[in-house]
Amino acid sequence: MKLRFLSCAFALVSCLSLSAQSHMMEVNTKKLGAPVQPTMYGLFFEDINYAADGGLYGELVKNRSFEFPDHLMGWEAFGDFEIEDDGPFERCPHYLRLRYPGHNERRSGISNNGFFGIGLHKGEDYRFSVWARAPKGEAKIIVQFIDRATMEENQQFTSDTITIASTEWKQYEQVIKSPRTIAKGQLRIFLRGKNGVDLEHISLFPVNTFKNRKNGMRRDLAQALADENPGLLRFPGGCIVEGVDLKTRYQWKNTIGPVENRPLNENRWEYTFPYRFYPDYFQSYGLGFFEFFQLSEDIGAEPLPVLNVGMACQFQNWNDDSAHVPYDQLQPYIQDCLDLIEFANGPADSQWGKIRAEMGHPEPFNMKFIGVGNEQWDDLYFKRLEPFVAAIKAKYPNIQIVGTSGPDSEGKMFEKGWEAMKKLKADLVDEHFYRNEDWFLGNEAGKARYGEFCGGLRYEHYDRKGPKVFAGEYACHGKNKHKWNHYEASILEAAFMTDMERNADVVYMTAYAPLFAHVEGWQWRPDLIWYDNLRMFKSCSYYVQQMYAVNKGTNVLRMTMNKQPIAGQPGQDGLFASSVFDKNTGEVIIKIINTSRQPQPVSVKLVGMKGTRTAETITLSHNGMDDENTLDNPEKITPKNGTISVDAGKDATLLTDDIPAMTFRLYKIKK
Repeated sequence: MKLRFLSCAFALVSCLSLSAQSHMMEVNTKKLGAPVQPTMYGLFFEDINYAADGGLYGELVKNRSFEFPDHLMGWEAFGDFEIEDDGPFERCPHYLRLRYPGHNERRSGISNNGFFGIGLHKGEDYRFSVWARAPKGEAKIIVQFIDRATMEENQQFTSDTITIASTEWKQYEQVIKSPRTIAKGQLRIFLRGKNGVDLEHISLFPVNTFKNRKNGMRRDLAQALADENPGLLRFPGGCIVEGVDLKTRYQWKNTIGPVENRPLNENRWEYTFPYRFYPDYFQSYGLGFFEFFQLSEDIGAEPLPVLNVGMACQFQNWNDDSAHVPYDQLQPYIQDCLDLIEFANGPADSQWGKIRAEMGHPEPFNMKFIGVGNEQWDDLYFKRLEPFVAAIKAKYPNIQIVGTSGPDSEGKMFEKGWEAMKKLKADLVDEHFYRNEDWFLGNEAGKARYGEFCGGLRYEHYDRKGPKVFAGEYACHGKNKHKWNHYEASILEAAFMTDMERNADVVYMTAYAPLFAHVEGWQWRPDLIWYDNLRMFKSCSYYVQQMYAVNKGTNVLRMTMNKQPIAGQPGQDGLFASSVFDKNTGEVIIKIINTSRQPQPVSVKLVGMKGTRTAETITLSHNGMDDENTLDNPEKITPKNGTISVDAGKDATLLTDDIPAMTFRLYKIKK
C-alpha cells in the first residue's frame, strides 16, 4: 500500500511538472521578413446601424429638407402649414410653408425629434441654420431647444428669435448654447407674427465637430477612429453600394457639391431585416465622398472607395440577370470610376478636380485604391468587372483595383472567385468572413466543417504570387445564439489576426466589420463602436484592433514553436503568436494570445539579441467570457500597461512569462 501511494504521488508530481513546463518559442530578430503594409489594419465604414445620419455625421436634425417619402417624417407640424415642391434646390425641391394660424393665441410651427431624440451637452454651442424667405415681407421665427418630458414650468430651455428679412431664399445661422445636457431633446420652431415664412434645409450641428469642420463629424466617434491608428478607410459600404435595385444604389456624384442640393437616397438596411425594421432610415448624403476623403486624411488613413459594378444586390435579386445592367450598357458605370479618380487625384482645373477644389480641397487626395463591386460572385460579376479593369488600367495604371471573392470564406464559389480575380489581374481580392469560434480557432471542428481555409493557418496555404488579400469584412459571430459583442469573441479575433500578421507578404489590408452601431437603431451585431446620442463605448474587439494597428511594425519576424507557426496547433495548448520589428522605433513587438481556459507559461528566445532589459507590456484580459463594455461602464475591459524583465541568456535574450487564461498580451522590446 505504501509503495503504491509513493508511485501515485510520483506520477502526480510528474504530471504537474509536465503541465507547468514552459512553451518554448523562438523569434529570429536577425533577419527581417516581409514588409507590413501601412494599410494592414484599417476601418470599414458602412451606413448600417445608423452609422452616418444619426451617428458619425454630426447633423442632429432628421429629414432636414423634407425629402423623405413621408415629407414630415421626423417632424411634428402644427397650425397652418403646407409642404411645397418648388424650392431653390433642384434635387431637393421640397420645403415647408408656415402661415399665420388665424388667431393670436394659436401657433404655427414645427418640431423635430432627431435620431432617437436630439442629444445636447451642457455648455456646448450648436449651429442652427435654415434656408428661408418671407414671401409677404419681414417675418420672424422662434427657435427653441425643448424637453417635452420635463416637469418644469417651461418645455423650452433655450429660445432665440431670427428675423427673416428677405423675400428671396437666403441662409440664416444662429449659434445657440445649451444650458443643459439632454439625450432626447427636440428642436422646435414657432412662426412669430402674421407674415408667413418658407423654410428649407433646417439643420443643427455641434460647433465642436471633429477638426471643427462645418458639415463635420461627431467629435467623439471620429476621434475613436483616429485613435485606432488606421492605415485604411474603406467606404461607403458594403451592400449599400449595390442597393436593393439599381435605382437605390449608392451614387457618389449625388454626394458632392452643396449639401443643400444632395438628393435623398433610400437605405437598403431600412427593411432588410423585418425583425429590426426602421422605416425612417434614409441617406441624406450629407456624409458624402468629399467628406469621406477628408475624414481619411484627418485620421491618417488611405482612402478606399468602393463603386457599383453595374449590379444590384445579388442576395436580394437571386440569379436574376435582369436586375443588373446589361453587359453592353456598362459605360456610364465605368465612367463613374474614371471620374472618381479624377475627382480625388486630378488637378484643380480638371472637370472633377475643379469640383473638389471648389469644395475646399484644391490639392489632390492622392487616392491609390479603388474597389469595384461588393461581395458579388459568379459570372454575373466576373464578366461585368472585366471592362472596368481594362478601362481603369488603361487610363490610370497606378491605381490598384480591389475585386471580390464573394460572400463565402471558402468553398467552390470562393475558389472560383479567386480564379477569376487572378485571370482579370485584380491587384487585391476582398474576402469576407463572419464565422463562429471554431472557424476562428482553426480547430478540428472548424476544419471538419470549413476545410483548411479556416482560422489559424488560413493564409499559410495561399499562392504567394497571386493577387494580395484584403480581409475587408470579418468578425467572430458566436454560435449557439452567441452573436453579439463579448470578450471571448474578441480574443479569438486576436488569435486569428496572428495569421494575418505572419503572412504579411499575402495580406495587405484588413478591416473588422461593421464599424458603428446606435444602441437604439442597430440591424447587425457585433460591431466595433456603440453609442447613443451622448455617449459611446469601444468594444473589446476595438481594443484588439487597436493593439495590432498601433503596434503593426514594419517587418515580420519569424516566430515559431518547435519550428512550427504558433497557431493553436496540437501541442501548443491554445497559444497563438506572431512578431514584427519596427524600424521606426527599433522595437521587437511580440503578440501572444492564450485562447485556453488555463494559464500558460511561455519562454521566448530572442535570437540575435543579448543583454538584460525591460520590456513594455500591454495586456487585454478578463474573466467573464460573455462580458463587454457598455455605455454605463465603457472601460470595464481595457488594455493595461506594464513591464517585465527580459533576461540575458547564453546565446540570446530570454523572455519568460505566464499568460493568463483567455488573454492577449503584447511585448515591446528595444533591440
